[in-house]
Amino acid sequence: MRQQLSEGLFERVVGPDHERHARRIHEAPGPRLFADDRPIRHVHADHAMFIGGLRALLLQSLHPLAMAAVAQHSDYRTDPWGRLQRTSLFVGVTTYGTAEHAHQAIDRLARVHKHIHGTASDGRRYRADDPHLLAWVHVAEVDSFLRCHQRYGEHPLAGYDGYVADMAVIAEAMGIPDPPRTTAELEARLNAYRPELKSTREAREAARFLLLKAPLPMVARGPYAILAASAVASLPVWARIPLRLPYLPVTEATGVRFAGHALMRGLRWVTG
Repeated sequence: MRQQLSEGLFERVVGPDHERHARRIHEAPGPRLFADDRPIRHVHADHAMFIGGLRALLLQSLHPLAMAAVAQHSDYRTDPWGRLQRTSLFVGVTTYGTAEHAHQAIDRLARVHKHIHGTASDGRRYRADDPHLLAWVHVAEVDSFLRCHQRYGEHPLAGYDGYVADMAVIAEAMGIPDPPRTTAELEARLNAYRPELKSTREAREAARFLLLKAPLPMVARGPYAILAASAVASLPVWARIPLRLPYLPVTEATGVRFAGHALMRGLRWVTG
């Protein structure tokens, strides 16, 4: 049963070729972007990434131009698992793969972004390769992975400046200018974007889909509900209000947090 659950989980997250991808990422000879002892390899190996990934999507949706690009060009409704698999593969290759493979993945993503552009519902033009938008997606992702690892990671780090600095290496390779390299810089950059963030119909619809309508087999709906509640509970209040997400501090500090840790223990048991 454990093996079947593990296979099913990896097939959802990485795809049916997950064993081939794993061999290519971990066994290909050559230098890596990050040494074995770097914080990024520790954080991204932890199951708290499941919560952090969902939190990142919710937070990123608050930028109207970034959300417009997703709503108009992404297949997250019709193929959410395919999008998750592409994202997880990118994270895996850039974190653990050879430097050559990592830069190839970054270049492929840049070519995709080059063709994504359009007009948001408020009339503003956007381009997915806009460094300002790329920087928003980056800081929202780093903040989410960091905070969820702090809260739900099996072995939280004493400090996370090294993790932010590691992520800055990938950001620079993607063409993001002067990415944050410390937790203080990360928080300042995140706060600098807040005047640009607001509630949009597309963002609220994405949140409802991600939290309530994700296509899942019946057996996975209970664990996913815990995952979704944990992701929402990790968001700041200012990010929940525009998405119309609840704020229940007592329940979140007790029941949700306990259930989130129980879910992480279960996932660690499943994957060995």
